[in-house]
Amino acid sequence: MADHLPPVLLEACVVVGASSEKLRDVYQTINNNGTSELLLLEPEVLHVLAPPFFSRPQAESESLRPNGKRRRSFLRKKREKPSSAAATSSSLGSEDISVPKDIDLMALPQLCFPGGLRVTNKQEDEQFHFLVFTDVFGNKTHGVVMQCYRPILEGTSVFQNRAGSSKFSKLFSAYSICVISKYPYFTALKDCLSCLLIQLRSCRLSDLEERVREFAAKLALVPIPPPGTLHLMFTLRPLTIVLPSREDKDHVAIDLDLHLPFLCFRPQQLLQVMSCLLQEQQVVLFSADWARLTLVGESLLLFLQPLSWQQPYVPVLARSMLDFLMAPTAFLMGCHLSHFQEVADEIDDLILINIDNGSVSTSHFETLGLPEIPQAAAECFIQRCQSLQIHFDLHQCNSTSCTDISEQRAMRRAWQHNLNHDIQRFTLELIVNIFRDVGSHLNYEHRVFNSEEFLKSREPSEQLFYKKVLETHIFHSFLKDRLNRKMDDFARMELSTRSEMKKMKALVEVPRRPTMQEIQARRKSSFTERHLSKRLGMSLPNLQDDQTISFQKNTLPNRIVMSETALRTPPKPVKVFKLPDFPASLSFHSIQSYYSELIQLLGKTIFSAQNENPSLLARFYYLRGFINTLCSRRLDALSDFQNLYKTDTAIFPTQLVTWLVDSLHRDERHQADRRPELKRLILRVKTENQKQSVQPDDHVKEFKLPRKNLHQEEFVRCVQECGIIKDTATIHRLFDALSNGQPKHVDHELFKHFYTFWKDMEAESQDVNLPSEVIDYLGCSECVYKLSSCVKTSHGVGKIAMTQKRLFLLTEGKPGFLEITNFRDTQEVKISTAPVLLVRIPSLRIQTSSRPEVFEANLKAEAELWNLVVKEMWAGRKMADQHKDPHYMTQALTNVLLMDAVVRCLQTQRPVIAASKLAYLDQIKHDVPMMVSKTTSETLKHKINPSLGLAEPQTVHVLLYTPGQLTNDDSKGGMNPKLWVALSGGKLVVFDAASWSMLEDCIEVGQSQLNCMLGMEGQVWIGSQDSVIYIIDTHSMSCNKQLTEHRHEVTGLTTENGAQHNSQQTYSCSSDGTILQWEAASLKVKRHLHLSCDFLSSIQIYGGTLWCCCGDSIVELKKSGTPQRRLEIPDDLQSMPGSFSSFVFIPERGELWTGFADSGELCLWQTNNRRSPFKKISLPDCSGVTCMIRVKDQMWVGCRGGNSVGGQLRSQLLVIDSESQSVTKELQAHSDSIQTLCSAEDRYVLSGSACHDGKIAIWKVE
Repeated sequence: MADHLPPVLLEACVVVGASSEKLRDVYQTINNNGTSELLLLEPEVLHVLAPPFFSRPQAESESLRPNGKRRRSFLRKKREKPSSAAATSSSLGSEDISVPKDIDLMALPQLCFPGGLRVTNKQEDEQFHFLVFTDVFGNKTHGVVMQCYRPILEGTSVFQNRAGSSKFSKLFSAYSICVISKYPYFTALKDCLSCLLIQLRSCRLSDLEERVREFAAKLALVPIPPPGTLHLMFTLRPLTIVLPSREDKDHVAIDLDLHLPFLCFRPQQLLQVMSCLLQEQQVVLFSADWARLTLVGESLLLFLQPLSWQQPYVPVLARSMLDFLMAPTAFLMGCHLSHFQEVADEIDDLILINIDNGSVSTSHFETLGLPEIPQAAAECFIQRCQSLQIHFDLHQCNSTSCTDISEQRAMRRAWQHNLNHDIQRFTLELIVNIFRDVGSHLNYEHRVFNSEEFLKSREPSEQLFYKKVLETHIFHSFLKDRLNRKMDDFARMELSTRSEMKKMKALVEVPRRPTMQEIQARRKSSFTERHLSKRLGMSLPNLQDDQTISFQKNTLPNRIVMSETALRTPPKPVKVFKLPDFPASLSFHSIQSYYSELIQLLGKTIFSAQNENPSLLARFYYLRGFINTLCSRRLDALSDFQNLYKTDTAIFPTQLVTWLVDSLHRDERHQADRRPELKRLILRVKTENQKQSVQPDDHVKEFKLPRKNLHQEEFVRCVQECGIIKDTATIHRLFDALSNGQPKHVDHELFKHFYTFWKDMEAESQDVNLPSEVIDYLGCSECVYKLSSCVKTSHGVGKIAMTQKRLFLLTEGKPGFLEITNFRDTQEVKISTAPVLLVRIPSLRIQTSSRPEVFEANLKAEAELWNLVVKEMWAGRKMADQHKDPHYMTQALTNVLLMDAVVRCLQTQRPVIAASKLAYLDQIKHDVPMMVSKTTSETLKHKINPSLGLAEPQTVHVLLYTPGQLTNDDSKGGMNPKLWVALSGGKLVVFDAASWSMLEDCIEVGQSQLNCMLGMEGQVWIGSQDSVIYIIDTHSMSCNKQLTEHRHEVTGLTTENGAQHNSQQTYSCSSDGTILQWEAASLKVKRHLHLSCDFLSSIQIYGGTLWCCCGDSIVELKKSGTPQRRLEIPDDLQSMPGSFSSFVFIPERGELWTGFADSGELCLWQTNNRRSPFKKISLPDCSGVTCMIRVKDQMWVGCRGGNSVGGQLRSQLLVIDSESQSVTKELQAHSDSIQTLCSAEDRYVLSGSACHDGKIAIWKVE
């Protein structure tokens, strides 16, 4: 069990000092010889105190034995050292002490006395220092050491207090008490030892050993708080001590003063230290105070989060351990300042950090000689540091003096908590600013990081720094987390501090080019706060135009890299739970009484917190389950963990629950089988354990050019890995262009040439030199994507330039600017010939509506390519305007750039013929005219693509719109409404419904298809095919709650409109006919109903009545579960539909509208008059109804089209007036069937389609 239980505060308490025999010898030697020379003694382990501290009854002891595993005996290990065996036996007796397996007692004595155990001639003050032990797997154990002095007396045994002997010597010897814990509670354990010191000063010799044992036994009763916002408090006279919790499972508890490095170093020196750590140098900390070494070392490593130090870490080196500094690998170690010169002289290439005077140097060199952190990020960090208030006395200047020590400590603790929060945010911002653009060079599908391209995107002065960092283990681990799409603090801050320009990447995805705004910023010579760097905050250009969707400078919330809003968020409010007072005695029954009192106290707290914060409630369940486990109340513990699983799966102790299930006695198993919730938990645990454990794929690949010819599948992978494009269909067309009639493969040398030209084009675009008047004329988001050679035109000699919006001419001689055409205004593009002397050369003629004359350019050999390019951009602009879909313009631009690269790399006679295979939009414009009807054009507002960044379009299974207040967030951005999109394979994408920009590109919600969604206050409930209801927290965008009461796929969710959250009744249904009524606040099932049917596909509640779609019938169900009526498919329907697909009930009219999966008709039923016959409503050009919703007085019906266009399935959206029961609009916007509809506050209707289209259309409601 010890391997699975969350650790208590104490792992072990070890007393270290000189043995009584050695002290006796020292006393006699000095007194006999009369020498004043002080001796250096060898420290030894005198006592090891480790849990358990009480004897358990035999039966319970057997039941809790951990599957044959035992902790190793301390005595057995000590007997291997004959020199100290006698001393050990005399102090420990014959008792077989159990020692935690992760504690190395061999090195501990030296670390408890890193400067040596000396005999002194005066009484020294007590001192503390801190230790960190790291095993080969990177697991850490922490120690707090209190060093005390005692007089050496003739005939002394082990300890002696300061009074009580007439033979008092002037010789003193130190002993240490080391408290070891798995968790880094440095401040709390120091406070605990300070409380023990008061007792040791006043206790008698005979009581001293027992006092230390009682102290250790009390700390072993203190549980570690679960991750979250619940802190634990306990009293150890005379202090009240608080254990802060970890923020989450990925963080460690922070129980130290993070501002200590800011007191020791200036921000510039602190940046140098962090740069050395990021580059994994050999770093040595020096201080005359042993305690500072660990506290500063721990703080520095916390500043690097989420990057995790992977190299050896020994913050305190004893004098005998200096050889560790000869290690050939990178490390972070600390030693006494007295060894500074010795270390500097003997060992090369060390980074020497003097904590006491704040200096950073290298051995043999005065300057570092290492590349520094990029200037933009460094300047931002220095500015942040200047705003830190790191002096508590200044903070308290205007406050009343505290007369109570507990009040004073509480005020200091609150101040330190807030300061630590600010420091963590500032250091996290530094890491985000350094590595912000790493994600732009990742390919998630193939787990590739294109380091070469990432380095090219850095400033020349920064490249050496990044080159060194990219080779480190710490960065490699960071890359794994990014490729796993880990949503940690780095990901959240990077998302929340993106610049407005970078947010546009959520709407479009095209190759990288500098925008006019970035060119302007580049030309500014001075560094300003608003522009940290031309690289920081860079994003893909905005391709939108005014008619589709407009994003001007101030459209979106102003969140740039140095956003005060994102950084000045206050720390989450914490709840402090006070543990009961420790029992007077430490017998087994006293301990059990203590645990019983704690369980009762937790029960009262849970009862009072039922309708409050669910996250806090989960922490109380966690604690009570842990304590019940310690008390052998296994069924009660399982019940607590079952409630925890429903409330917050993020802290669910899987290993502990598995052990509990395996340790159940036969009678306990029978009792558990009679309790449905426990039976489900046991079944879930067994199912999970039976699954084959699949190791997550955490490898990271570097992109390398191929060395053999590429077939189509290999070509697709290679193009995606190198980051050129991701869309599979476009890559197939590129493959056809490069293979160009050859056997179906692409030569690897040809691919290398293509890749080289592609990257050269990107590099050339960085150096485009445009006149200031041109930059001022063009839009901020426009980029120059293609530039011709200098040619003669009808408006003079110059170069033709192309942006995503227009063509313009840069005239030579006298620099000038002339707009040739806006792609939207283009009327005709064709190749002609122009006479030059005695020959005629190819020219390009462009007719535009903005000027009467034709523009002509003698492009010579470039004419054919420019003809393809302009026509493709024209087609993209036309289709984007027609379909209100900016993706067409994105596709056209990508095609144009690919054509340009293909023509450059092919050595054939007519490379333009091969490039023409990429002119996809121009081809389909001629082959399959996609004219959009006037009604569709007027009603359609915009289209968005939720599959951006994916290789292929995904089916949109479910859509949910949530108003702004549902986000439960006080920040400006959080108040915006959101659109939740369920894609295939359990993927969830979230859009900001105010700007239609993507907020979350991939939230994993299981692995199965998602069937339904429901918005609640601060939550989104999602029903899945895997029978689980997942609950998303709309603030953290995390899924930590699951409802697992259904046994089959969850198909429907509904709630009573207008109900208050605390009393809101929510219903869910599964395909087997099970209907569950939930209490939304407590997530408990209030009622279990069952409806006999073949397949229950959806439910809705109106006026307290449940309406259920059962495939072959619609059933009206009372809340009690009694069927009130059943409407079956009529026999006389001409198309003989197989099943109901959807329905809408209008309660004020008593009308039930039903649609059928295989029929182009709706049936309208009058529920108030059962004798009234149903009415059929024919739907034009419809072969089946897929979905239907009511908006105002209209029915919006998603249909499968009766005819296909160009071999593609077409669908349509019909708008029916509910009063006249006639079709008022026929809308066509998807090239695949409509899968789902949702309403946005009755102002818009959103439709999502299947994977051949994969788009979401946004329609205006009139």
